[in-house]
Amino acid sequence: MKIPASLPASVLGMTLAAAFLAAPAAARADMPTFEVVAENGRFTPDTIEVPANTRFRLQLTNRNVGPEEFETSTPFKELVVGPGVSRTTIFPPLKPGTYPFFGEFHPETAKGRFVAK
Repeated sequence: MKIPASLPASVLGMTLAAAFLAAPAAARADMPTFEVVAENGRFTPDTIEVPANTRFRLQLTNRNVGPEEFETSTPFKELVVGPGVSRTTIFPPLKPGTYPFFGEFHPETAKGRFVAK
């Protein structure tokens, strides 16, 4: 049986593609992750200390009876989470400082902040 000349190139291409796709997954595995729970119209914890100049992952779990929308204006992020659901989002590196966040459906009580140090 003769092996087509294009086979090694396609095998190499698939190998490179797999390595390319695996690299971001490996990088995300090392990314700091911070968990927030929305419950009774509040976020817990309401202050999250994150490393400055480092991407991080936020995991939001909604234990409210209805949906919640986690929102920040700097950087702009919105994350709508149904009741009983957990979702994640990736934040870009933040310069040292304080960055407020709030719950769109409970704006008076669901408030918090990231403190980048």
